Order: sequence, then structure tokens, then C-alpha cells
Amino acid sequence: MKRVYNFSPGPSALPLPVLEKAAAEMCDTNGTGQSVMEMSHRSKDFKPIIEKTESLLRELMGIPANYKVLFLQGGASLQFSMIPLNLAAGESGPGEKKAVYVETGIWAEKAAKEAAKFATVDVRASSKDKAYTYIPNAPAAQPGDAYYHITLNNTIVGTKWAQIPDTGAVPLAADVSSCILSEPLDVAKFGILYAGAQKNLGPAGTTVVIIREDLIGHAPDWVPAMLRYDIHAGEGAMYNTPPCYGIYMISLVLEWLKKLGGAGAIAELNREKAGLLYQYLENSKLFYSPVEKPFRSLMNIPFVMRIEAAEKRAELEKRFVKEAAASGLVNLAGHRLVGGMRASIYNAMPIEGVKALIQFMEQFEKGVVP
Repeated sequence: MKRVYNFSPGPSALPLPVLEKAAAEMCDTNGTGQSVMEMSHRSKDFKPIIEKTESLLRELMGIPANYKVLFLQGGASLQFSMIPLNLAAGESGPGEKKAVYVETGIWAEKAAKEAAKFATVDVRASSKDKAYTYIPNAPAAQPGDAYYHITLNNTIVGTKWAQIPDTGAVPLAADVSSCILSEPLDVAKFGILYAGAQKNLGPAGTTVVIIREDLIGHAPDWVPAMLRYDIHAGEGAMYNTPPCYGIYMISLVLEWLKKLGGAGAIAELNREKAGLLYQYLENSKLFYSPVEKPFRSLMNIPFVMRIEAAEKRAELEKRFVKEAAASGLVNLAGHRLVGGMRASIYNAMPIEGVKALIQFMEQFEKGVVP
């Protein structure tokens, strides 16, 4: 078996022990004689799986008792609609209160645009003026705000919030898709946290929503059942058939993370991995990070070449990605909207993968820079 180092931003690499355990249990899970993919979601065989998954997530994230944990579908992108529909919609359309957004990247921008279909959106701050390479100061929340939304880690541009905004009585909602469980997070500072599983939690197809109980039950009657938090919470996230196998895989990832020592332990490893790559980029004559230092992500590290001629730079970038893949370092191309390269080094990426990338970059640099 040959395993590559997978730097994909998502769906991303999964821990090898998780994949091996899932493979061993593919046809017979927990002695049931069946795969999780074959189980009824309401069966006595699946119930312990979803309960264990929620229990592990609560333990590892320190989720308070007054928060519901929901395993939904539709990706983080569906939450761009569900949040305003449940917290800011009026009886016949957008409510009177403002939904506040801070735009710090392309996904944050998309979230605000989607919310504007259902709520009165106030983009109160943005870093678009510098291609989202920094996090702007967070303006204060106001009494008339329905909620305050941020994207905690910006996958495409490689920035993260260094400090959580204090929004007082206004609920703070955050997309944590690309940083969930990468380091400790005080859940009590947020009203809603949501994350697509395909980066740090498991395979694509499951969305985790962590929501404070007092924020449930405010959607007007016209909001469809599948888009209402009260419906999903009232049915234990089983209003419809949940993504059973995805939930099972999340439980295996959470077990793996717990054995490593939890969020605190993985945070130390993540800081070490990111520190090695950023240190190399600081000293490189060919590559550099376009992100301002105080706001650099631990999970997604874009880098570009110090080549002024656009055509030559594009040619070298393609060559870099191709040769890296041939060396077992895959999915290093930057997002199509920003170009360059990007290394996503989520929890499952071993430090050996980061060291192998740096070694390859050093060799590539020697062949380009005299």
C-alpha cells in the first residue's frame, strides 16, 4: 500500500488508524453482522453510535449542557441560509433586526450574500480591500442586531481570528469548518457553531451544528421543516434519515483525537507543524506567505512565488504542483479564485508530511533561484 501526503483543503486526509478501523468494521460493526451503511437510523444498533459521537464531541469541545448538538446535511453552505431563517426572519420576510457579518474571505462573503435573501444584512467590516489577507477590527454589536456572524478560519486565504469578538447579548455565530477541534475553543462565547465534517471531523456529507437552546424555536411558520432548528432538535437530529455512516466516521475520528490527548494536545502539534512551514517561508528566496503574520491560519497555509512575470510565475506554479504530486505530495494547488499554492495541514496531517513538503520546496527552490 502506498499512501501519499494529502494537503487537500477538503475533503481532506483522514487519520490512517481511523481508516483501518473503518475498513475492519465495514461488513460487521460492533458484532452486529452488518455495516453502519446498512443500519436503520432508528435501530438499537445505530442509537449507541450517534449517542457516542455526541458524547465524545461534547467532551472534547467542552460543550455546555444548554447547547444542542445536531448532525445535519447540506454542508456548511446550508447553514448560510438556516441561521438567518431561524434567527432573523420575520412573519412575512426579513425581520427588523440586522444580521451582522464580518467579511474575511470568500466563504464569509458567500455567507453574507446568502443571508441577504432572508434577512437585513449589515456587512459591518471587511478585509476585501487587501484581498482578505488580514482580519479587520470587529465593530461592536448593537442592541438591534439579531446575530453576529464570523468565519473563524478562512480556508481559501489562510487567515484566522486571533481573538473572539465580544458581542455581549447578541448571539455570535461562527463557521468553524476548517478549524474545529484544531485547538481549544470556548463554546460558551458563541450562540451557534457549525462545521462541515470534511476537513477535521470525517468524510463529506455531515454538518455539525452546536446551538444554544434559547436560540431554538424562533423561526416563523413559513420556514420549511427541514430548515428549522426546532424540528431537528426536537427529533434528536433524526427528523429525517441522518448521514449514518458519516456520523460513525466522526465517532472514530473523535476516538482517535481523544487518545492523542484532545484539543490541547493536537493544538501543540498543529502549532509545531505550522511553525515549521511558516519559518521556511520567512527565509525562502522563492516562496512567501501573503498573509499578515498576526492572522495566519494553523490549518490552511497559502504561499506564492517571488516571480514578477505573471506568465512565468503561472508556469512555475503548475510545474511545482505537478512535481510535488509525483513525489507523493498531492493537492497543493491554490484555490482557483486566488491561484498560487496552498498546504492544508489539518489534524490528520502528520508532522512528517510537513517536513517532506519543506524538503521538496527547498529542492525546487534550488532549481529555480541561482
